[in-house]
Amino acid sequence: MNDTGCIHLNNFKAAKGTNPYKIIHAFFVSCTSFEARRYKATSCLCFACGQPGPRMHSCLHCIYFACYGGHIQEHSKTKKHFLYVDLSYGNVYCAQCQDYIYDRELTEIAMSHRLKEAKSLGMCVPFTPWIPNNNEAMALRRLRKRRMIGPHTTIGLRGLQNLGSTCFMNCIVQTLIHTPLLRDYFLGEKHKCKAQSSGKCLVCEVSKLFQEFYSGAKTPLTLHRLLHLIWTHARHLAGYEQQDAHEFFIATLDVLHRHCMNGVEDNGEKKENGRCNCIIDQIFTGGLQSDVVCTSCSGVSTTIDPFWDISLDVAGPGSLQACLERFTRAEHLGSAAKIKCSNCRAYRESTKQLTLETLPIVASFHLKRFEHSSQIDRKISAFVSFPAELDMTPFMSSHRRAVDAADNNNAPEGIFEDNRYSLFAVVNHLGSLDAGHYTAYVRQMKGSWYKCDDHMITRASLREVLDSEGYLLFYHKTVLEYECDVS
Repeated sequence: MNDTGCIHLNNFKAAKGTNPYKIIHAFFVSCTSFEARRYKATSCLCFACGQPGPRMHSCLHCIYFACYGGHIQEHSKTKKHFLYVDLSYGNVYCAQCQDYIYDRELTEIAMSHRLKEAKSLGMCVPFTPWIPNNNEAMALRRLRKRRMIGPHTTIGLRGLQNLGSTCFMNCIVQTLIHTPLLRDYFLGEKHKCKAQSSGKCLVCEVSKLFQEFYSGAKTPLTLHRLLHLIWTHARHLAGYEQQDAHEFFIATLDVLHRHCMNGVEDNGEKKENGRCNCIIDQIFTGGLQSDVVCTSCSGVSTTIDPFWDISLDVAGPGSLQACLERFTRAEHLGSAAKIKCSNCRAYRESTKQLTLETLPIVASFHLKRFEHSSQIDRKISAFVSFPAELDMTPFMSSHRRAVDAADNNNAPEGIFEDNRYSLFAVVNHLGSLDAGHYTAYVRQMKGSWYKCDDHMITRASLREVLDSEGYLLFYHKTVLEYECDVS
């Protein structure tokens, strides 16, 4: 299959250009305006049978709609018109070649129209994967070091030596290495260091780690340089005693974030909302909304704070969804925690509710299994089930507003949002609070799970992953959406 069309399409373009395709695609495929959507809904019927389908096509030569099941063939015989546009997907069908034809110029037109459609609907644009053209495909075939990814490939899997109670670090590194967008960023060599000495840049060290993991070598790696850099920039973690994997995860993100913010990254500028635009914030940062409601006047005070992870209380056996429901449940603060209401101008009792205003690409959940108090320090080993696929919609601020305004005739906010997530890494703590060991499960590709126990990497099943205790849970957004920038 090539992307230069067929001789019949090329002859049509030479005679009439691409304008007929632009008009049909804008009005009847992408529907780039409200008028186009209304016109398609009311007028897009088969001229032969008067039905809206199945598989409605439009003739490129004249104004004619017809079903694929015979009617476009009849039109081709009588009018000698052989090119049609599929009104569901925008593909061009050639009746003479009896096949759908792919043309790069028309594909670019279709993509431009889909951007305008998304902007018209107030939607984000779904990610479109890169598809190589003929020249790029030939160049890839000539590349001798090209690696094929098969169902049993082990590329990207590599053990890590334990340097003396550093299993907590090994698990977090395995998780970051198998974070899809972070992997694409570093393997794409997007990091451009501006530091005077790259030896002090943690981002450079992480970039080297990705190269090591995907080099094809099998021997376990030693992370002494990474450990030294973490100790240098997060001194509270320095020392050879066992550390908390969650604390190390947050500290690592913080150091990476600071290095990006301090001019190390080209894209360290801030967005309009004040958030950093570095790769760490793009992947891991979400917005947590806190609504405090006065019980006397119902006045609402709202604040939105960034977060990298969500820490959830473990009350006993339960599920991740139940923990999230408790986390986002309205809580009465009581008389001991009165707030000064700006409307009442007096201290009043109130209720507080946390919801998620914006979701990160990677949602990280910390199950609070370690309890520290003045009387006792203990580990909570209660089983908390967690799913392979998670829908975060019920915990969104937009969902709560839509529920509160259910009687409103307007469409609820977030109706076009896709908030589904897929599990890709789990960090477990084995043993007691005083003598424990960290291991991790990582998803190498869809359906392929591996257990990472320091230098040992073994294949695991999804059932084994879901039956594990779970301390840190990492989910990746299923559908990636990007902001529209179309004038």
